[in-house]
Amino acid sequence: MTNDYTYSNPIVLERADPWVYKHTDGFYYFTGSVPGYQSIELRRAKTLNELKDAEKVTVWTAHESGEMSHLIWAPEIHYINEKWYIYFAAASSDQPKNDIFQHRMYAIECADENPLSANWIEKGQVKTHINSFCLDATTFTHNDQLYYVWAQKDPAIPGNSNLYISEMENPWTLKGHTTLLTIPEFDWETIGFLVNEGPAVLKRNGKIFITYSASATDENYAMGLLWADEDSDLLDGYSWTKSEKPVFTSSEKNSLYGPGHNSFTRSEDDQKDVLIYHARPEKNKEGDPLDNPNRHANAQVFGFDEDGFPTFGEPGSSLAN
Repeated sequence: MTNDYTYSNPIVLERADPWVYKHTDGFYYFTGSVPGYQSIELRRAKTLNELKDAEKVTVWTAHESGEMSHLIWAPEIHYINEKWYIYFAAASSDQPKNDIFQHRMYAIECADENPLSANWIEKGQVKTHINSFCLDATTFTHNDQLYYVWAQKDPAIPGNSNLYISEMENPWTLKGHTTLLTIPEFDWETIGFLVNEGPAVLKRNGKIFITYSASATDENYAMGLLWADEDSDLLDGYSWTKSEKPVFTSSEKNSLYGPGHNSFTRSEDDQKDVLIYHARPEKNKEGDPLDNPNRHANAQVFGFDEDGFPTFGEPGSSLAN
């Protein structure tokens, strides 16, 4: 990394849905969807640029059969109550049923100080208010309450997935009311598929921001933004506002296409916010874009406007020079 906070992108090759967590031990912990979708892998490094060549450790492998045997998607690592948790989605088949994949959400737990170990315990399915296709869970704590945000199909709502929020009883169990946050409704959210997925939470400037991704996973993939005041009831749907326009889209100039499924971290000196996202170096030429492993993990610093809202700019163009 140079003094202007630019990164040697991509920071990790062929890892869609990249998740980076910077821990108190000074390490960046990285996970993402592994091509073939049959395992969960962790790596760590002291800098984001060093993640590319860091040792890779497989901490969990798909079952030979059953509900956790196929299409292991979008793992995220979190540190909650002095234990590590990885949330991910898995299916019983690699084939859709009635044009919908059969994923459900699961959690595994590790009590070791270093999560790059074999001591991960399955905590089972994270059950929601509907028994339907669901994925892309993330968690955050606010005012000492743990929240869970995820994407799910509601058979009563047209489209592939909406975003929801709920409180948690513990890191693998929801409690109380589930609130619908957003459905795919704008033109940019409904290209190819009607999708709202991949939420990530950022707490800044008196607000709770949730980014998410929309449309098909090709060059049309783009990021949207929700926000609520930090003092509001986060389970009240009226607390949330949604941007009518995307906040991060493909860059023809920089040859980065379909940016999205992001996470947030901090720079090595803890002075800047960093957006972690996947993008393709070219448009998807043929076939199902999910079968194309060329979604690479990228990092770029971003800033905030005079109203305190994040400004992500263009993929490949840092705003912190």
